[in-house]
Amino acid sequence: MSFRLKSKSKTGSEGSRRFGWRRWLAAGLVGALAVFLVAGCGEGPGEAGAVEGTVEATTTTTMITDLVEQVGGEHVEVTGLMGPGVDPHTYRASQSDVAALTEADVVFYNGLFLEGQMQDLFVDVAEQTSTVRVTEAVPEERLLESEDYEGQFDPHVWFDVSMWQMTIDPVVEQLSELKPDAAEDFERRGEEYRQELEELDAEVRERISSIPEEDRMLVTAHDAFRYFGEAYGMEVVGVEGISTEGEAGAGDIREVVDFVVEKEVPAIFVEGSVPPQNIEAVQAAARDRGWDVQVADEELYSDAGGPEGSGAETYTGMVRANVETIVEALS
Repeated sequence: MSFRLKSKSKTGSEGSRRFGWRRWLAAGLVGALAVFLVAGCGEGPGEAGAVEGTVEATTTTTMITDLVEQVGGEHVEVTGLMGPGVDPHTYRASQSDVAALTEADVVFYNGLFLEGQMQDLFVDVAEQTSTVRVTEAVPEERLLESEDYEGQFDPHVWFDVSMWQMTIDPVVEQLSELKPDAAEDFERRGEEYRQELEELDAEVRERISSIPEEDRMLVTAHDAFRYFGEAYGMEVVGVEGISTEGEAGAGDIREVVDFVVEKEVPAIFVEGSVPPQNIEAVQAAARDRGWDVQVADEELYSDAGGPEGSGAETYTGMVRANVETIVEALS
């Protein structure tokens, strides 16, 4: 179950936050993009036909990079723009990123305004390069409405493993179109990955059910875990809203402290891609009011996976690491 306190306070006007990427476009990278587009003009994405050799794919977040690697295998060379610990909500593309996008055979991104600062860039790149929003196959009725931005949806769909399975088909379809002679392999690999995620979904349900029901409360730095709460039966509260572009105010922190103290929440969680100050402030204020809430020993992976060797560099590893951290802290 997902739970939200009252709407989060915002710095500046909502419109300026929602469309902050327009200021970035005006600042100069749009000129660099124009150079790349002119230099590479010719066949559009619908005219390029099959790719000879390896498909060059550019991806945004670590979860999508792993997804394309799982499906593409040896037939695809993947360039991921955002590494471990990178916040996609505030990420701004560099000129080298623009090159990686425009020179790719295909670009895969999350969509749903997760990569908000890059939104217009994807539109421009689509005039030359095939672009795929991996969430396009997720039924709208399964998407949660954003409580921060009217008319938008919460983009953190990967926290419901059954929903992330739906991102496989768009990847299989696009890669098969670009490299038809490997289509059978893409289908096979996609099905194998689907089965792996089905098993992971069942595993998460089992592990979360081991937490005492009264302690199934997930208090995190920002509101990234609503799909997780809905899917696996946890009450979810974030200090910041869905996007990290804004800043939590004193009122936001006070409301979370009220919740933590009233519910006697055993532990609260820092996220690897979000500064820890707000969670530390919640802990300090709760202790001042007599409730010694703990901050979990390990950070949660929210908008990005972990570095090589962490065990959380893949999507499945990231999910398992989070679940173990949650279960250990709340049990």
